[in-house]
Amino acid sequence: MSFTLIGKHEKDSRANRDGYVTAMLEMMEKDPTVMHVDCDLENCINTGKLAKAFPERTINAGIAEANAVGVSAGLCATGKTVFVHSFGCFASRRAFDQAFMSAAYAKLPVHIVGSDPGVCAAYNGGTHMPFEDCALYLSIPDAVVIDPVDYAQINCLTKKLAASGKFSYMRMIRKAFTTVYADGSDFEIGKGVTLKEGKDVAIIASGIMVDEALKAQEQLAAEGISAKVIDMFTWKPLDEQLIIDSAKECGAIVTAENHQVKCGLGSAIANVVIQNCPVPMEMVGVEDRFGQVGAESFLREEYGLTAAHIVEAAKKAISRK
Repeated sequence: MSFTLIGKHEKDSRANRDGYVTAMLEMMEKDPTVMHVDCDLENCINTGKLAKAFPERTINAGIAEANAVGVSAGLCATGKTVFVHSFGCFASRRAFDQAFMSAAYAKLPVHIVGSDPGVCAAYNGGTHMPFEDCALYLSIPDAVVIDPVDYAQINCLTKKLAASGKFSYMRMIRKAFTTVYADGSDFEIGKGVTLKEGKDVAIIASGIMVDEALKAQEQLAAEGISAKVIDMFTWKPLDEQLIIDSAKECGAIVTAENHQVKCGLGSAIANVVIQNCPVPMEMVGVEDRFGQVGAESFLREEYGLTAAHIVEAAKKAISRK
């Protein structure tokens, strides 16, 4: 694992989805077993490029997500390496039974990609705003669940998933994103990444909350508080040793996620902490609410997904030591 942290809080000029598409094109050129199944969203995800380059290995299953996952499982059973995409709400809630029974239970390594997770759904509104997608997939035995942050990370992890031989679910920011890592950075499934060292509190984040965690670290440092920042992009299998070591080193933990905290990254980390090294913990994320229509900037404030909320949680966790 080798990465270069940029962390300048700057928006990338590219669309994050192209990190996925570029990885798929590279894999499809090298490996004739790699296939992509979509749910009538090629224009939304730019996978029309795959259909143009490899029409015989790109399938549009239409607006029929459960069927798309079933088709993907069937293809996988014949030896294909299959990625299937829809918006996160449909890739989880709509297709969960097929994902569980036809793919995971059958031990078929189908790779499900859900785009626009949480507040990233923005103007598509509450019906399209999954705060529970990872919770569903965390419940599947031996599944891999990933929440990447930017172009470089999703490009790398798409390839790693293809080689993993595991059933997986990966969330994906679809369009605008903040660059955290330089292109070519390498990551390992199941291993968190320590971005900043610190001794007073450990901030463990994923997805869009990684950049917010880095901002919070800077704000805390200005006040004399030393915060460790970890990108826990793999929710399952979780890097338990890194969590335990951080709890021992810092004595307090804050988690940050674009997801329901009671059934997501925060709760998963809490299970590790309480069993191995109980320390004060605060969770930043969605608190038992449905989504709504709005600009992503508004929604981040509305649901408490900002650096300011992380700073507040960090101070509270430290005060409870």
